[in-house]
Amino acid sequence: MIRFTLYSRVYCHLCDDLLAALNALQTDTVRFAVDVIDVDADPALVARFDELVPILFGDLSKPELCHYFLDEAAVRSYLATFDVLI
Repeated sequence: MIRFTLYSRVYCHLCDDLLAALNALQTDTVRFAVDVIDVDADPALVARFDELVPILFGDLSKPELCHYFLDEAAVRSYLATFDVLI
């Protein structure tokens, strides 16, 4: 299963928008899961990400895919590493 991690805040409209835009990329043949992590639940995450949210990762061991707004090209490039084209 392809997974994304979205660092987010409950009251953040940009976070909601990025998640909706990401989910809109799913099709019958391209499915993925999104783990939404509330940065405000962990002081270490607030210290690391605070004003960058929303911030989207594919592989957590690699740099972020985007923050604030969905970078569709970066997401498509990440999905291509799984031999998935959308």
